[in-house]
Amino acid sequence: MMSHSNPTEQELLKTILEPLLEDFQYWFSRARHLLESERITFLSVEEQTDLLDRVKKNQQEVQTAKILFEATGKQAGIDTRALVPWHKLVAECWQVSMKWRSHKQENPPTA
Repeated sequence: MMSHSNPTEQELLKTILEPLLEDFQYWFSRARHLLESERITFLSVEEQTDLLDRVKKNQQEVQTAKILFEATGKQAGIDTRALVPWHKLVAECWQVSMKWRSHKQENPPTA
């Protein structure tokens, strides 16, 4: 019988979804820290505030999904339509972070 070699849906959720949610939490946390601790000079104040607000909102959505996942004994999945905006926002935050690091290297603080 081949069923032993095929992972169950619950095993897939645990091996794929659980680390994915943790990754989203990690990257949103890093982005939030950057946006709260630095003035990103190549963004307008409104753009930085908007990005921070979106990070906070998505961070809360990920936390809620993680709580539901845990509360259902790791048996509840997440609609992939929910994952796409999270992924897009993480990618946007990565771009801002990379550009910010590059900007800081090109413009070191003057003492």
